[in-house]
Amino acid sequence: MNVSTSPSTMWALSLTFSLSFMLASSVTYKPVIFMHGIFSDGKSGEKLLGWIKEAHPGTETLSIAMYEHLDSLKNMNEQVHDVGIQMMNFMKKHPEGINIICYSQGGLVCRGVLEQLEHNVHTFISLSVPQAGQFGDTDFVKYVFPQFLRDNVYRIAYTKEGQEISVGNYWNDPHHQDLYRNASQFLAVINNDTYNARSEEYRNNFLRLKQLVMIGGPNDGVITPWQSSHFGFYDKKLNIVEMKDQAWYKEDRFGLQTLDKRGALVTRVVPHVFHFDWHSNKTICDIYILPFLT
Repeated sequence: MNVSTSPSTMWALSLTFSLSFMLASSVTYKPVIFMHGIFSDGKSGEKLLGWIKEAHPGTETLSIAMYEHLDSLKNMNEQVHDVGIQMMNFMKKHPEGINIICYSQGGLVCRGVLEQLEHNVHTFISLSVPQAGQFGDTDFVKYVFPQFLRDNVYRIAYTKEGQEISVGNYWNDPHHQDLYRNASQFLAVINNDTYNARSEEYRNNFLRLKQLVMIGGPNDGVITPWQSSHFGFYDKKLNIVEMKDQAWYKEDRFGLQTLDKRGALVTRVVPHVFHFDWHSNKTICDIYILPFLT
């Protein structure tokens, strides 16, 4: 049976196609910054940013090439200051807002920037980041503190010298919380676990976020406990206390509870992903990252 199409129908179909093409072509995506992890470099984000550009043509990207390799062990506050300058310069070029993807230790650098500066970040994707701190005998820790097992790392981490090392800045020993609060110059400050004259300012800046996406999983093998990637952490008996039962959430010390009530807090638990694969796994990009980049 032959089916004929009238000129008016053809015209309508043509117009619909043209409009659809124009709308698709006019879609713009917010620029994206990638921040690398410890002992790594800006090049480590090239594969991920390449996939993003393929899926979202025209996306402008920046991979932070600062504090690379051994320099990544430098004091976290120093890193936040210098990386923050580069990020803010990028933000000024994009007043409509940007998205950031920050991996591992780089996610703590990014959170420091978000709390200390008046940013325009729309979505912060926290990719396997020890947001609640680190407490575990991983290869990284053994490299930085070769003479100390997990339960003794505090002896150097909570000294003046230990606080000059990035890992010491976010080492969170559940057995020595008083020492942690008194000595930590970074994590205890941005978590508002200790007095900080800028606490309210940090909280207000953090709440400028439109969305926080936290991605992690039980097979990470480096972030310890892995629940730290979702703001969970050990108690003194090394039982896991989930984010919503942590004091910093219940007391809304830096805005987590407010973000959650706003519907702006997203957690994704992804099994069978090793720590070094989060930013080099296309499935992770396609399923857990791209949907949040608008």
